[in-house]
Amino acid sequence: MFFLIFAPVRTHTDGTLPPYDGGSATTYHNIKHKQHDMETIKDRSFGGERPLFEIHNVRLENVTITDGESGIKHCSDIEADNCRFYGKYPWWHVKGSLITRCYFAPESRSAIWYSDNMTMKDSVIDGPKFFREMKNLTLENVKINDADETFWNIDGLNIRNVTLHEGTYPFMGSRNIVVDGLESDSKYVFQYVRNAEIRNARITTKDSFWETENVTVYDSVLDGEYLGWHSKNLRLVNCHIAGEQPLCYAENLVLENCTFDAACDRAFEYSTVRADIRGHIENIKNPTSGLIVADSIGSVAIDKNIRKPADCVVRTRQ
Repeated sequence: MFFLIFAPVRTHTDGTLPPYDGGSATTYHNIKHKQHDMETIKDRSFGGERPLFEIHNVRLENVTITDGESGIKHCSDIEADNCRFYGKYPWWHVKGSLITRCYFAPESRSAIWYSDNMTMKDSVIDGPKFFREMKNLTLENVKINDADETFWNIDGLNIRNVTLHEGTYPFMGSRNIVVDGLESDSKYVFQYVRNAEIRNARITTKDSFWETENVTVYDSVLDGEYLGWHSKNLRLVNCHIAGEQPLCYAENLVLENCTFDAACDRAFEYSTVRADIRGHIENIKNPTSGLIVADSIGSVAIDKNIRKPADCVVRTRQ
């Protein structure tokens, strides 16, 4: 029989160790190691149903959660470093956690829900539907290879140097977001988002920033059709915009020092807008009100369908 021994440990009166049963949540408490007031378990594998249920103030090092469900659930103050997660729903209802250098396999779908006050760094996620119904989530240097339905209904999201690949509707319904460094080719990103500040992003998608409110994007490339429809108080600063029919049905839209791809057409339809465009914009159609200034404009289409007050000024820069 193989034992891992951590000091200090609870022993029998004759000084011998209690037997270890392979990782049940009950016996686990007999082999814990106190380090900086946090109990540590390392170099172990756990599987089955709820193997680490209701543990608190624990650090996991080089631990593998294998097949099964709900590996870590209803816990608090958990750290995980260099760990691997393969089972379903491995991290639910955890209050206060730090995850570093970890891997989440495709089988670990819907892995992290209802877990407030979490930081994840230097990790890779291959499973879909991560991070839902949470408060105060920070990610730094994280790669998500299946971003399907990720970051839903997060209140307080801080992202730095994160990559999203494939999937649909990441960030749906989230609010109070700060992003610095994002690369994404997922579809329909940032829909129904409130109160966000995004910097240094490269987003290749369609239908991004729909129904958003109070969102500012700085120094970014936004490449995809139907950008920012039905948004309120969307502000783009030093951004490059590509894709057809951008920024329509927008209320109080602001562009500062932005450029447009040559293929952009029918921009600003039914929007109230103040836009400072550098370089050329090919086509503008039926803006409702405001001011649009560009270095050159290919064409402006104003027809009988324009909506009141129909007083938008469109002109080239003098």
